[in-house]
Amino acid sequence: MDEKRKFRRLELEGELIMNPIGSEEGIEKVSISIHDCSRGGMGFQSDQQLVMGDNYECNLTIWTKEVIHVFIKIVRGAMVEDGYSYGAIFIGMPEYDRQRISVYETVQETLTGKKED
Repeated sequence: MDEKRKFRRLELEGELIMNPIGSEEGIEKVSISIHDCSRGGMGFQSDQQLVMGDNYECNLTIWTKEVIHVFIKIVRGAMVEDGYSYGAIFIGMPEYDRQRISVYETVQETLTGKKED
């Protein structure tokens, strides 16, 4: 089967920053399991139920252990056996950060011997 995705998918670590607008409660950081990250967005699992179409802050820990601070918009969601699975797109991510993810894609391709068409 031919791969139709625009960008190669990567696994990264991350945390979602829950900071509802107008809330008087403190910022809550929620660990997420990122199973599908590319230059365009990410797929992840969480124990928290999120709202479709809402925007969130997120810290992505890349392979160099650097943290990229991004904003995401939830575009897809489904309940799964052990929580919730979501798809999100990056909003306003600087080109510099996109390139950092792209470099990791290249490194992974080299290590696994796979090439993208």
